Amino acid sequence: MENIVKAGKNTVIAHLRHLKEHGETGYLKEALEVLEEKGIEVNLDEETDDSSTHQACVCPGAKVMDFSHEHEKEESRSRGSQLRQWPVQLHLVPPNAPYFTGKDVLLVADCVAYALADFHKDYLKGKSLAIACPKLDSNLDIYIDKLAELIDTANINTITVMTMEVPCCSGLLGLAQKASEKASRKIPIKSIVVGIKGEVLKEEWL
Repeated sequence: MENIVKAGKNTVIAHLRHLKEHGETGYLKEALEVLEEKGIEVNLDEETDDSSTHQACVCPGAKVMDFSHEHEKEESRSRGSQLRQWPVQLHLVPPNAPYFTGKDVLLVADCVAYALADFHKDYLKGKSLAIACPKLDSNLDIYIDKLAELIDTANINTITVMTMEVPCCSGLLGLAQKASEKASRKIPIKSIVVGIKGEVLKEEWL
């Protein structure tokens, strides 16, 4: 926000609208707090002088896409991708995306899909996906808020947390548990731990 403010009011409004449209409530709250500290008032409904500013701030990589219907035509492909959505990174996925509503969610540490040979066929099929790294990602509190919102607002059915056996990876399960405690609804959480050689070491409902 320090840099965005320097770019002018239109850019500030465009950035805030971008956060709102993509369900980034945590980032939006943080941005508004920074503006309040600086004594800057903005109205998201205000018309800007240059509508192209807003378009330029929208990241194409974060555009919400649900292509689950396409997979219904590809069931005969033994090695077809089971990914039904975009984006997948937890910071980018909006909790109000249609592909989360009433679904089973797979919360996966970044390295799991590379270690587990049949990840798509055995685990991703039929589920909505969010990936994250509890060691390298920043602003993990936002992950807790977003997962809690998935539970309460998107009414997801279950969360299956897949992590690697390395100690730093277990934090992802902790985030899901904290989100469950924060949410008003209670849903089942499953933990799957994958070994660095690609084998499933543990699988249990918590």
